[in-house]
Amino acid sequence: MIRLYSYWRSSAAYRVRIALNLKELEYEIVPVSLAPDVAENRQAAYRTKNPQMLIPFFEDGNVAINQSMAILEYLEEAYPEIALLPADEPLRSRVRAFCNIIACDIHPLQNLRVQRYVSTECGGDKTAWTTHWISEGCKALEAFLGDGPYAFGDRITLADALLVPQVYNARRFNVPLTDFPGIVAAAAAAAELDAFQAAAPESQPDCIH
Repeated sequence: MIRLYSYWRSSAAYRVRIALNLKELEYEIVPVSLAPDVAENRQAAYRTKNPQMLIPFFEDGNVAINQSMAILEYLEEAYPEIALLPADEPLRSRVRAFCNIIACDIHPLQNLRVQRYVSTECGGDKTAWTTHWISEGCKALEAFLGDGPYAFGDRITLADALLVPQVYNARRFNVPLTDFPGIVAAAAAAAELDAFQAAAPESQPDCIH
């Protein structure tokens, strides 16, 4: 049984849930609360599994992986029947680069622990910080996009699995998206699919409305 240790509002876990659904794999969600007053990720039971104490964490038999991009790479190699990376270059590498703009350049800077540090330790404006870095990343994503309806044409790829959670986060942090119509349209098209709806934060067993 595949297990995904997840938090409903974690965009990193969200992207893995999408990939699992797109690959039509059965899996168990194990909720781990990141809420400050609960912080199950810092308790011994979870810390023993994942010393980094971040979400998500993934188990598949004797395979145990942290870091969402490593999990997605494993899924692509272990379950290739439904591929989420294009077979041909240069599109395959473009999709990877698009994913890394989100996973490496945008996501770490919008993370709540970074926002808290900017605000409490550096005396900065976390809203201005978050808006700036998400907007800068979205400029790059908009330029990278292929022809619609999805991020890279008429076939869903890993790019869509990362884009939809990133757009969700941008809206959550009230980042204006009017300058990024391509991103908005591609994310909206993908979000209509069942695999994306089932992975959405509001569809999770631990969702707090």
